[in-house]
Amino acid sequence: MSRDTAIAEATKYFDSGAFFTDLARKVRYRTESQDPQQEQALRAYLTDEMAPWLQRLGFEARMVENPVSSRHPLLVAHRHEGDDLPTVLTYGHGDVQMAHDEQWRAGLTPWDIVVEGDYWYGRGIADNKGQHAVNLTALDHVIRARQGKLGYNVTLLMDMGEESGSPGLAEACAQLRDELAADVFIASDGPRLSIDRPTVFLGARGVVNFTLSFRAREGSHHSGNWGGLLRNPATVVMNAVASMVDGRGRILVDELRPAGVPEPVRRALEGVTLEAGDDGPSIDDGWGEPGLTPNERVIAWNSIEVLAMIAGDPEGPVNAIPGHARATCQLRFVVDTDWRAVEGAVRRHLDAHGFEMVEVNLDHAMAATRLDPDNPWVRWTLDSLRRSAGTEPVLLPNLGGSLPNEAFADTLGLPTVWVPHSYAGCSQHAPNEHLPAGLLREGLQLMTGLFWDLAELDSWPPEGR
Repeated sequence: MSRDTAIAEATKYFDSGAFFTDLARKVRYRTESQDPQQEQALRAYLTDEMAPWLQRLGFEARMVENPVSSRHPLLVAHRHEGDDLPTVLTYGHGDVQMAHDEQWRAGLTPWDIVVEGDYWYGRGIADNKGQHAVNLTALDHVIRARQGKLGYNVTLLMDMGEESGSPGLAEACAQLRDELAADVFIASDGPRLSIDRPTVFLGARGVVNFTLSFRAREGSHHSGNWGGLLRNPATVVMNAVASMVDGRGRILVDELRPAGVPEPVRRALEGVTLEAGDDGPSIDDGWGEPGLTPNERVIAWNSIEVLAMIAGDPEGPVNAIPGHARATCQLRFVVDTDWRAVEGAVRRHLDAHGFEMVEVNLDHAMAATRLDPDNPWVRWTLDSLRRSAGTEPVLLPNLGGSLPNEAFADTLGLPTVWVPHSYAGCSQHAPNEHLPAGLLREGLQLMTGLFWDLAELDSWPPEGR
């Protein structure tokens, strides 16, 4: 059977409705990893859904207890054809963001796929059940087309805590380093840059969430009697934030600014356009670091965002100076920023600007990663996608968002290549999560071609490309 025939068979499977049935079954598992009440659903997704499916593909699968967070189990599966053969490591996460069922619009439900035109709605369709279903279905069709022999080994690591920050993933990778050893990492998550162009990204910006808080006193005090006499925590915290990022989104803390945009990254971003999709917002002119293109700002630069602020009672304000205030902030950063130094950098900056009274507390952190765009696996992947799609794919040095790529790039030391099957307007962390069926269908075709092309390689990494 040929490459084209394998892709045609995978397409036929999708068009028959069988892929929809597979994905609908996965969506029904309420795998909200932030909710402690859903631990059994997380485990059932691995034992009742994924393990039997993988076994039909020739994998041996087992659940691995999380070394850090007991309610976020992992699954490791191996499809081993030979000790002398190369290995690809792939990944997916079966957990989803909190669905907030009541916020979905009329006619939609998070836990059953609803079809409206070309759009499929349901929690996890984009992030990440739909994406790992695409990849494993593609792999299945390549296995069938090649009479059960790929000519390489496949290892799958399934994470059930990604939406909670992947606690324990890096530690598990360290513990299982020998078992997870591979030649390359290929997986799918996140959005394409443009809905109509296949995309490859090589890592992700890192993220650090931190709070700035100031508790001046217990209770509130009448603003008429005490205004102008008492330090207002809300005013202090707002000005502390303003000392770090100006009114146009430019970072003012030198230690939190990148050294610059590397030339290979700048070249990779030339000629690509960020698209939000029909439901996404338009880009604000004049926001962010001056002198950079929009792509460079979101892919190759750092940003500080205020995610939430509170002082007093926003829903019922009274004439009183609040006793305390808090801002939850976030730094998204590229590879030359050390997240371990962020707390100290913020502390030094605030002290230097007279905000010694403001407390800094780090919460969630995830490192930044980026594979060299000149790595041979990058060129090979772009060639494979170009051959299948008939269009020029987009190369992103890294994703603007964050994902736990450091476990694979740093802990396991692998070249990491991501081929996303979503788009920016998919509402993956919001009500009404969805994907166009056509995007999933094309993703299945692309990955069938890619897994076929892996089997045709004479050397790992590829040569002469």
